[in-house]
Amino acid sequence: MPRPRRSCLAVPGSSQKMIDKARTLPADQVFLDLEDACAPLAKPAARKTIVAALNEGGWGERTRVVRVNDWTTEWTYRDVVEVVEGAGANLDCLMLPKVQTAQQVQALDLLLTQIEKTMGYEVGRIGIEAQIENARGLVEVDAIATASPRVETIIFGPADFMASINMKSLVVGEQPPGYDVGDAYHYILMRILMAARANDVQAIDGPYLQIRDVDGFRRVAGRAAALGYDGKWVLHPGQIDAANAVFSPDQSDYDHAENILDAYEFFTSDRGGQRGAVMLGDEMIDEASRKMALVIAGKGRAAAMTRTDKWTPPVE
Repeated sequence: MPRPRRSCLAVPGSSQKMIDKARTLPADQVFLDLEDACAPLAKPAARKTIVAALNEGGWGERTRVVRVNDWTTEWTYRDVVEVVEGAGANLDCLMLPKVQTAQQVQALDLLLTQIEKTMGYEVGRIGIEAQIENARGLVEVDAIATASPRVETIIFGPADFMASINMKSLVVGEQPPGYDVGDAYHYILMRILMAARANDVQAIDGPYLQIRDVDGFRRVAGRAAALGYDGKWVLHPGQIDAANAVFSPDQSDYDHAENILDAYEFFTSDRGGQRGAVMLGDEMIDEASRKMALVIAGKGRAAAMTRTDKWTPPVE
């Protein structure tokens, strides 16, 4: 089962205070940032802070990720070598920002493999999260998604993307002024989602920068969740509960999905009459219903939801 990533908390790798706070928050994933949230002069010390934080533990079931700098900078190789050699045993994934080509993912894969072999780590265990932040990355997203078996997520990075296409807006995640029909981000979100789903990786929406506007966050997150995204970045503790709720099924939907699965399994069995299409209450269910129910049930299980209504087979 894929790792739950309803809420992906960004934490500056240079802030010990924020790192310590992150251990106490109910985010599914925490990523310690060496890129935009870390000033250039602070990056060398931040690597050491991150290694110590990963090795100290206390992260519970959270997915532990480090965002390194992108390959066009002078910092990337040192980020990868120092973090993975120092704390690779306690690291789940590396996030690579501003990915533009499959070759950039493959370069990270190769470097990770060399470090894993040198350090005696399990080869291939550390995943890669690829962040799409400009027009070229979006055009190449299919190749990026298949560049390495390590790829676990494709992430939309809205701020840099908006700048890369000259979008007329300074408010990340909101519709640009003058765009009054539809959703200016719909194509981008769907393009990333199709590449992710075609290759069995997760799709993650990027941040909403108005951190005090939880209603706005919930609205924008709901857009991505409705399309089928698995989660969204959170920049502030106040956004975490909203993300976890938006990217989890409603209780009634979760119960219904589990009931569909139970009923379909029963009715297709010998005991249930080997039927492929049956009525569940007023609803006809079949194999297509089962596939849809699996999606909702899977999200509920990943969120550790429990059933409040359980279907029982008819009495013979």
